[in-house]
Formats: sequence, C-alpha cells, structure tokens
Amino acid sequence: MGSKYTKRYTEEFKRDAIALVDSSGKTVTAVARELGISSESLRGWYRRAKADRDEGESGELTSAEREELKRLRREVREQQQTIEILKKATAFFVKENDR
Repeated sequence: MGSKYTKRYTEEFKRDAIALVDSSGKTVTAVARELGISSESLRGWYRRAKADRDEGESGELTSAEREELKRLRREVREQQQTIEILKKATAFFVKENDR
C-alpha cells in the first residue's frame, strides 16, 4: 500500500486510543486490534504522547520540539538559498565592474 492510501486519524481519535491503552490495562497490540488500526500506528502515538508528558525514552523529542526542529530546518534551508543567491549576485556584480 502506498502512502497516499494511509488513513488519517483525528487527534481526538489518537488521544482516545492512547487513553484506552492507559485505562484498560491491555497491550497496545490488543487495543489496536480492537480499534482496527495497526499496532505500529498506535505504538507510535503512544510513545509520542509519553514523550510529550516527559515520560518517554530519554532523548525522545516532544511534539513541540519536533515542530521547532522542522521550523528551524526550514529556516536554515531558506537562509542557505539566500546565501547562494547573494553569492551569485556578488560574483555577477564583480564581473560587471571589471568591464
């Protein structure tokens, strides 16, 4: 199955599924089976929720940190593009002035 067939679940559904794992005492796999979702998906959501509550594995990023990382990477990419453009412009003007 290609990624364009991946089901999108609402944040509310994810929260409810995570709460079900916490409150039912059942395994992630059992809850996932009952809800008809993949255990990998639920395990990922569960891990992320724990990280967000600072109960995750050490070194696991919270959602806020992940968002910030995405934003910073985008900024760096944009700045690198700007630098490349400025380098080309500088080289162009240097050549123009040498004529």
